[in-house]
Amino acid sequence: MRATFARLVSASIAIAILSACSPESDTRTGPDRGILWVRDAAEFDALTIQAYRAASDDLAALIADKSWTALPGQQNYGQLPPAIIFDVDETLVSNARFQEALEAPFTNNKLYQWTANDAAAPIRGAAEFAKLARDQGVELFFVTNRPCEAVAGVDGPCPQEAATVQDLIESGIPANTNNVMLANERPDWDREKVIRRNQIAENYRIIMLIGDDLSDFIPCVRKKVHEPCSSGATAASRDKQLELYDRYWGAGWYVMPNPMHGSWTTVE
Repeated sequence: MRATFARLVSASIAIAILSACSPESDTRTGPDRGILWVRDAAEFDALTIQAYRAASDDLAALIADKSWTALPGQQNYGQLPPAIIFDVDETLVSNARFQEALEAPFTNNKLYQWTANDAAAPIRGAAEFAKLARDQGVELFFVTNRPCEAVAGVDGPCPQEAATVQDLIESGIPANTNNVMLANERPDWDREKVIRRNQIAENYRIIMLIGDDLSDFIPCVRKKVHEPCSSGATAASRDKQLELYDRYWGAGWYVMPNPMHGSWTTVE
């Protein structure tokens, strides 16, 4: 898995090069350049294919190693069936076109209306990897911070769940509501995903975490405090967390590129 890590390091270098480019190197006008890059750049697709190919290369070994878990602190997992926890947005489904069309300010209802009424744009490499994992007996869970909340004129207390399942299916990943876990779907499912991850870990050995945000892997990395966190994160505390969990990057944890939005935008 060291080779896998090296491949993902190269992805980080590519993103750093993107960030270092001067504004004069792109004469296009319109949406934020990060949105344009996700929407249009072959390099973005290459990075997601690379990450999912790395995960595919590691899959068999992580299934076979009953001493392995990708969830720090998981206990008594050796005989549990294997599972992978995915984020959804910018991990399995791209929302670049929503970000491009968005008229500020962002609202949950604007995102719901977009996901409910527009065909999903799949992240390259994701559907193939999901099929490979399922074919090898791995259970897949989709832990998203799309909020579960009522929408005027729409039946049910959580229409976002059906819209999320629809997005996954449109992206080539068969799904149903059993394995989709939204924020606020239950009273203790806040935006801090560790609670949902730990609940899955009661019945499954978590062999991989795949997402685009540090919070998809590590708890308490947001500026705003959510249970069970006691204080907000800073850029310095996030860097420390990055180092603390160094052994997992590219070896059970796989990060998708997302320069558009995320918890990183809120900290100093």
